Amino acid sequence: MPLNLSWFDRIAVNTPAAQNRAAQLTTRRSLKKEWQAAWLVNAIRCIDLTTLAGDDTEARVARLCAKAKRPLADHILDGLGLDHVQTGAVCVYPTMVRAAVRALDGTGIPVASVATGFPAGLMPMNLRLAEILYAVEEGAAEIDIVITRAHVLEGNWQALYDEIAAMREACGDAHLKAILATGELGSLRNVYKASMVAMQAGADFIKTSTGKEGVNATLPVSLTMVRALREYGARTGYKIGFKPAGGLKTAKDALAWQILMREEMGTEWLQPHLFRIGASSLLGDIERQLEHHVTGRYASSSRHALA
Repeated sequence: MPLNLSWFDRIAVNTPAAQNRAAQLTTRRSLKKEWQAAWLVNAIRCIDLTTLAGDDTEARVARLCAKAKRPLADHILDGLGLDHVQTGAVCVYPTMVRAAVRALDGTGIPVASVATGFPAGLMPMNLRLAEILYAVEEGAAEIDIVITRAHVLEGNWQALYDEIAAMREACGDAHLKAILATGELGSLRNVYKASMVAMQAGADFIKTSTGKEGVNATLPVSLTMVRALREYGARTGYKIGFKPAGGLKTAKDALAWQILMREEMGTEWLQPHLFRIGASSLLGDIERQLEHHVTGRYASSSRHALA
């Protein structure tokens, strides 16, 4: 849709109220025993299992994909009464997309690729678009782009809109997840505005962080973004997805962000087509908690297959 500044130019965000609401989310709802286990299994379904290291190899990506296909040990699946569970996607650098596509062939698990000069995004626009095109040609079904933070900090909303719209066009049929790098945007008001611009420009998901900022996903920031996508949905009828990423490492984190989505958006936003969690180490702690639920014992991490 065209850029419409009137949807957000006078927006005000009450930061203490947002912080208070975020703090209450995890204290008002208690998840125990089989209910907690069910929510943790659902979190696995929504994880974008990620490796974005400088020493990534095709062998490491293949190992990650094996974990994505079989994230829980057989005895845990049996104890939960499940036949199968898999992650929402595997996320890698563009040069690793082909290896991931090959490893996931026939599973239905999509490959996501970061692009556009991740994590800083400070590359000429033609090169950023070329990176998207390369990743799509390699087989990526989802593209996680990074925005130019300066456009937000300077209030240059037209430039931000034009940038994301061009990236949306380059993605073609692939889904676009717009990483806002919220830890570098200065205020919750800027977070809300950037979220709205990204959605108006065609983002399928809005995502908190690259995982490389000093401050990554937090509940107050996530609440602000979710309120923006809720408002966008009310105005347009379109459902936009949300992806927190960076710093989510424990099963408790997985529960907290699902509670946020359930309380603010409803149960539909607990499905992988509208909610993803960007994580690398989170899955290990979820598996550990589920083994405790099944066996009554915490296993050593060496008993769990590495991602």
